[in-house]
Amino acid sequence: MAQFTEIDLDPYVSVPAEKLAVGTSLPFAVFLKDRSIVIPLFKKGTIFDGIAANILREKGISTIYVRTSDGVELDNYLWQRRAPKRTAPDRSTYDEYVASKSRHYLIERALLQPGARITFSLYVLIQFRLSVLLPATEQAPATIDERVVNTPGDIMIKPEEIPQYNAYLSTLLCAEETKEKDRDKMKRNAIKENSKLILKELLDNPRSGEKIKESITMVNTMVESILENRSAASDLLSLRTYDYYTYTHSVNVAVLSVGLGMAAGLKRQDLVTLGIGAMLHDVGKSAIPSSIINKAGRLDDDEYRIIKTHVSEGENILRMNKEIPQDSFLAVSQHHERLSGRGYPNNRMEQEIHLFGRITSIVDCYDAMTTERSYQPARTPFYALSTITRESKDFDRELLKEFIRMLGELKA
Repeated sequence: MAQFTEIDLDPYVSVPAEKLAVGTSLPFAVFLKDRSIVIPLFKKGTIFDGIAANILREKGISTIYVRTSDGVELDNYLWQRRAPKRTAPDRSTYDEYVASKSRHYLIERALLQPGARITFSLYVLIQFRLSVLLPATEQAPATIDERVVNTPGDIMIKPEEIPQYNAYLSTLLCAEETKEKDRDKMKRNAIKENSKLILKELLDNPRSGEKIKESITMVNTMVESILENRSAASDLLSLRTYDYYTYTHSVNVAVLSVGLGMAAGLKRQDLVTLGIGAMLHDVGKSAIPSSIINKAGRLDDDEYRIIKTHVSEGENILRMNKEIPQDSFLAVSQHHERLSGRGYPNNRMEQEIHLFGRITSIVDCYDAMTTERSYQPARTPFYALSTITRESKDFDRELLKEFIRMLGELKA
């Protein structure tokens, strides 16, 4: 994968030379760097054949460079090479897959510790199939092993076994062998897991005042954690899932929005207000048919028109709750607006879009692009950021620069 640094500050990105595939046409020019000197190596359109590969080997070249302006072409080239072949399932199989997602709850793989005992069953969801991974009950506990941890797919549990899962998390936090550093990380993972659970239950019952109140409490906890340790945001993110889940996406958008708001200089209460709106920004999707939310492929015009209503639907649902700060609605109503006026639902432009809307529009777009789908691999962070940057008329460039810096710090 290309090493992404700073779009506007570094005109080149580094790429392992081994990523160039023999027999492919290079949709970008390739360069070498000798200290501060940049040397052209292959022109754009060059067929990377065996002779070219031998040149790299003979010269001991392990790293090549590509212009940042060719970043999208580069990442698309790398993405096409690694993208697995996916065969669309028949309609009944896909419908059952969607139903399985809704009947189960996604848990964090990193919290499954080899050797730990559990009293709840684990299921794996992959390639449109749900299967039992590790059966367990309170009467017949099971032990997590490396096979379970390394199994590809999304690890799920049944909603009725969430109390046992929470008890398991508490056991991890209280274990004597858990070091203080690891305990802090587990606490942040617990914040993330509880946030996801609350969001899933809220999406199932969007007018639940209790769940909205719990969401607000979790945002306060999240903000406090990030203010104490800015790098803690990385522990609050769900980065490796094999499909899209609205509740996971919502938590990610909240975490990244709070982080970007902090980078933009917002004070604590404003961060909480922003975080609440970001956490609840997609509640309106609860009013959209699941067949559209989970469609395997591009939406047609009618479906796209329907999905765009999730913004106004979300506002209508949330306006009934007086616990939500007024300014939080700015993130809900404006996360699909664009500075160019090409967004929706109100085609707002430039200064008509509040800072909260500018922040959540960047974060929402980024997280959606870098999330795996059942029918399509996730784009890399480099590809997503390069694409967003190219849409310079749509997004706030100063905020985008801060966002890039923030992501670099989180991965450092």
